[in-house]
Amino acid sequence: MHAFDVLGDPVRRRILELLADGEQTSGAVTAVIRAEFGISQPAVSQHLRVLRDNGFATVRPDGARRLYAVDDTALRQADEWLSRFRRFWTPHLAAMATEVARGKRLRRLAASDDVRSSE
Repeated sequence: MHAFDVLGDPVRRRILELLADGEQTSGAVTAVIRAEFGISQPAVSQHLRVLRDNGFATVRPDGARRLYAVDDTALRQADEWLSRFRRFWTPHLAAMATEVARGKRLRRLAASDDVRSSE
């Protein structure tokens, strides 16, 4: 399965978001996913397996529990594939960052002018 086929599923993306915050038990992942997506525990387990089998997650036993974590192998491969396309959005993001910084600076200056004029 291609990395973007795996990432194309919103449930698997959400699981990765949960795992990005740190190692999680399968029960903790299942509780969140069931609440947000309304799918069964076996369905969550299948999504975890797809992530594991495709290099996006690792699992380790901890007594009776199974702890899942992000495996960055497939994410690095997807990032590498995307690298040739970054030129399309990098200048736009840089320009946006400049405008955000300019806006913050103008707001700070306006706030300090307001403070000075009220004194």
